[in-house]
Amino acid sequence: MTVVTLGAHILDVLARPVEGIPDGQGTVVVDEIRVTAAGAAAGTAVALARLGNEVISVGAIGDDDLGDLLVTIMARNGVDATGLVRRTADQTSTSILPIRPDGGRPSFHVPGANLTLTTGAVGPGLLAAARFVHLGGPDVTFGLNDPAFFEMLAAARRTGTVVTMDPLSAMPDLLAGAAAFLPHVDHFLPNEEQAAAMTGESDPEKAAAALLTQGPRTVIVTLGADGSLVATAGEVHRLPVPPVEVVDTTGCGDAYCAGFITGLAHGKDVLEAARWGTAAAATVAQGLGSDACLTGLDAVLALLK
Repeated sequence: MTVVTLGAHILDVLARPVEGIPDGQGTVVVDEIRVTAAGAAAGTAVALARLGNEVISVGAIGDDDLGDLLVTIMARNGVDATGLVRRTADQTSTSILPIRPDGGRPSFHVPGANLTLTTGAVGPGLLAAARFVHLGGPDVTFGLNDPAFFEMLAAARRTGTVVTMDPLSAMPDLLAGAAAFLPHVDHFLPNEEQAAAMTGESDPEKAAAALLTQGPRTVIVTLGADGSLVATAGEVHRLPVPPVEVVDTTGCGDAYCAGFITGLAHGKDVLEAARWGTAAAATVAQGLGSDACLTGLDAVLALLK
């Protein structure tokens, strides 16, 4: 296998455009409703598969209809979902997202089974057999904050596995726990709010510099409409967003990670791989949901020409 995505698995139910919740039993007719695989592991897994990678995803979901649907969606997109463990006492993590006309995305969210993921779900030798391991949302799968899991990551990196990481939440307490993973990560990809919460630095360049001291060799801070900042030892670059019409920003961070990993898998350097991530995120922003408009790698790269 090429990539293992490990962490948060969420089923998203999205509707657009939504300008408000009607009173009483009122009904609003919308243009589109979709159900997608989301979360910093599942959403990235689907995006990676659509970009041509072999992917196995590991996480915890409920033994319920929501979980069945999530597995079906992932498998239909070419993701190996046999690494998902099913929980009878917890429901599958789910979000309802009413997407505003400007692309904003408030949410109603149930954390569910994501909170139950532990090191025991990770098969022996799985991480070391992968070319890349993507930690998606270790801030909410805090059962992985475990010396045994950190040793798995260390052993995998010794055999050449590259580890990337992307947080899910913006909650300072949860992000503080995610910092424990940084010494075991090669490339860290937080958004601007997460980077600020983890460092106390509102300037993304200063935040990236602070995060680099904690272990990663690259920190990429995604900046929404302002693009992204790519920081390595001694170098900082800012990348703009390709001009696109934004429909929904859900899953743009997951797509960025998928594009970045795909670039690395194709032998690109960090900066060029980040440009691939930027293009993947811009592609997803043009439609509804975390996998919107991702038809393949060629279409994504066309945005860079």
